[in-house]
This record gives sequence, C-alpha cells and structure tokens, in this order.
Amino acid sequence: MEPKVLLVEDSNSLAILYKQYVKDEPYDLFHVETGKDAKRFIEHHAPQLVILDLKLPDTTGEEILDWIKENEIPTSVIIATAHGSVNTAVSLIQKGADDFLEKPITADRLKTSVALHLKRTKLENLVNKLETKFDRPNFHGFIGSSLPMQAVYKIIESAAPTTASVFINGESGTGKEVCAEALHKQSKRADKPFVALNCGAIPRDLMESEIFGHVKGAFTGATTDRKGAAMQAHGGTLFLDELCEMELEMQKKLLRFLQTGCVTPLGGSKELKADVRIICATNKDPLKEIEAGRFREDLYYRVHVIPIELPALRERDKDIVTLAKHFVKLYSKQDGKGFTGLSTEVESILKDYPWPGNVRQLQNIMRNVVVLNDGTKVEASQLPPPLNSVNPAKPAVVAIPAAVATLTPAPVAVQAPPATNVEPVVNQITSPTESQQAPTTVSSESSSTFAVRPMWQVEKETIQNAIKVCDGNVLNAAVMLELSPSTVYRKKQQWEAEDDLQVSE
Repeated sequence: MEPKVLLVEDSNSLAILYKQYVKDEPYDLFHVETGKDAKRFIEHHAPQLVILDLKLPDTTGEEILDWIKENEIPTSVIIATAHGSVNTAVSLIQKGADDFLEKPITADRLKTSVALHLKRTKLENLVNKLETKFDRPNFHGFIGSSLPMQAVYKIIESAAPTTASVFINGESGTGKEVCAEALHKQSKRADKPFVALNCGAIPRDLMESEIFGHVKGAFTGATTDRKGAAMQAHGGTLFLDELCEMELEMQKKLLRFLQTGCVTPLGGSKELKADVRIICATNKDPLKEIEAGRFREDLYYRVHVIPIELPALRERDKDIVTLAKHFVKLYSKQDGKGFTGLSTEVESILKDYPWPGNVRQLQNIMRNVVVLNDGTKVEASQLPPPLNSVNPAKPAVVAIPAAVATLTPAPVAVQAPPATNVEPVVNQITSPTESQQAPTTVSSESSSTFAVRPMWQVEKETIQNAIKVCDGNVLNAAVMLELSPSTVYRKKQQWEAEDDLQVSE
C-alpha cells in the first residue's frame, strides 16, 4: 500500500499544481480545503504526512497542528507558509511541526521534503513495531517501553532465577536500586529480605560493621551485638551500591566473604554462614578504577558475572515524556493539584534536554512544577531552571551535500588605495590549500592583487550560498552552517528588507 500524504490547502489551483508535481512519486496525495475536512480525513485514513497551509477558511494551521499533537496522532507535519510568515512557521516547529515550505513551492523542493519525511516516518514506524512486539510499559518499578529498557527487562528476566552475581552500571539517577529490586522480585528469593547498602554514604571506619555486624564491646559505643547487612539479608538479596567507593582493605574482606559465604562480626571470633545473592552497582567505570589502583581486579571478576548497563534518560526517547506525565499525575494526586499532562511545547523541551541527572532529575523537576504552580497542563513558563532556557526547535534531519565545500565565497580582488608614506601590511587571502601555510605579508606596492573584505559581506554571501545549495530550505542551511535557525532567519529577513528598501528608493 502506498503512503498517504494529505494536502490541506484552500486554493484549488495550487492543489492541482502540487498534484502535478508529484504525480509520478511513490505515494498518494490527497487534498482537502478546510480544517474540518482535514480532521475527518486524518481520523479515518491516518496519513503518514500532512502538508498544512497556515490560513484556512474555517480555522488556522496552528489549530490543526495543536489538535494533531494533543491527540498524539502519529503523522509528520510540514507547514506551507507565504513569504513573510517565516517567524510564525518557526514558532510552529517549536510546537511540534517537522518542517516548513515557503511559498511559492517548487517541484523539486516539494518532492525532496516529502520524500525525506516519509522516509523518517517509515523508520519511526519500524521502531514502533519493534517496541510493540516487545512492549512492556512498566516492569517491577521501572516505567518505560523504549527498546533500551526492553533489553534491560529481558536481561533481568534471564538473570533473576539464577544465583549468579549481577553487576549494574549506569549514570547517577538511572535507577540502579530499582534494577536490583526488580532482580530480587523476579527471583526465587522474592519472599526473603532485600537489603540495600550505599558504600559511598558509609564512613570508612563503620563499613565493616555495617556489612558484617559487630559484637558487644567491639568498639566504643558498641553496647549490644548487631547483625550486619549480610546476615540481615540471609536467604535473600544483598545490594551493594557504589561499590567502587569502598576502600581496598574492605574490598579484600568482601572478596573473602563472597568466596566462602561466611562472615565474622567485628570483634567476634565465630564465623556465621550467610546465604545471600549479591548484586553490585556503580556509576564509575570499574576498569578505569582498577587501572588507577582504586579497585581490586580479583573482586571485579568475582562480582562482574552478569553485567547490566542501564541507559541514560537521554537515550530512552519517548520514555522521557511518559515518565514526566507519570510524575506529574502522581504528585498532583498527592498534593491535590489539577495537573493531568504536559503541553506540546513542554514535551519538546523535555526531549531536547540532555538530563545529566537522569530520572532522578526529571522526578525532582516535575515535583517542583506541581508544588509551585496550578493548572491542568504543565506549560513552558512553569519549568524551573535550566529547562526554562531550553530552545525546543528541532531542524529537519538532512543529508549534507558535497557542495558544502563550495560555500565559502572566493575573494574578490580590489584596487589598492593610493600609496602613502606609511606601508600598510595586510594578510594575504589565499586558497584553502594555501591557507595551511604560514601567512604572507606584502607591501602596498603589490597589494592590488589582494583584498581585505568586510566580515558582514563574507557572512552574507556564505549564508546565501548555503540557502541556495539547500534549494531554499533555511533550516537545512542552518544545520550545514552549524548556526541557530533563528539566527539565519533573522539575517535573511534583514537582508531582504534592505533589498526592498533599495528597490523602493
């Protein structure tokens, strides 16, 4: 079945022209004139792509875009805008549109843009099918159905029934303790104790007592016998978080316990048998810690039997929004607030942010929003720093053509100024190959073959050439130039206004 593309355009003549442009393309182009008909078509036929005019007889393109995003309809949206409405198109990209076409739309530009977004939609649908095939939206405390998390769930299911040691690695805030609890709950020890110990939060002189316990009088303040974490977890699971923070002497004692299954409380002489499943975790690279002499290699190979790498939140794609909605609803219920979801702009901001603190950071931010604000949907203005400064705009993904090498304009020779008593020295403007050599200086007598050009002129020609190479697509040109799209739009409009002013004069 051919992909469906819906054109929402109130001009019949333009619709006929666009249909003629793509009549030989491998997709079906359908046309409606109003927003009402567009909604009806989208609901019944699920097009892969919508080309949306901004001005319609009964509504606006922005309203249709909002409706598509609010109903989470899986379709790409390209905005068709007249000259002078570029700023509006950019704001709609921030709200979830995928691209825009500036009228008049050429045949090549239309075909290229549609093909690009249909290909991207096809890849996204393939990923969604894979996720659906293995889809579990949550798993023993985890929330998320992304492919990286599905892989984690599968490893947990395979490892949990065994007695093998598990080593969890991941950045802070990725859910290492949640993973350890999931392993315990999925195991045959689920009805026995689960004891978690953070090795980075325990003072060195208390670590041995915390893990192995102590007898009365072992040290000042030891007024009674006390079971350590190993005996507390007898029959169950012992989770040692931040293992790389443990000092070397204590690592040696832990290794002996793992090899013998016996513990000797601090100050005691009697060995006790402890039947525990060991799960360890760290947010450091254990191999680098071994190389630095801070972690025992023999302990590493003893605990690193089944590794689980927890993905960072930025690698979990749609889980970011799913988790954010979960936390918003959870805290709204706890605090008696009315929040039920997120605005489209907030979703874009959350997806763009790199989340150095991972799920823990997201959780705290949603808690902050719910406590300090009121409403039904979380808005961008309610986000705390640093998210309130994130720009959600996403330029379309493009293949950079080889012509990018020609973007820098060649220097133009100008007549040197009249010679004076002072000999000015200027840098020689060279070709790309010559520029790798040491700069050459020349006197005014031979400077007629060289030029110093104003930076604004070089900038203008470079940007205009990039836009030309990209067939007029300003977003793609911005990607190639590694500039903010808003910067390119602003300069383009400024230059066009100057040109119009010169013509009028």
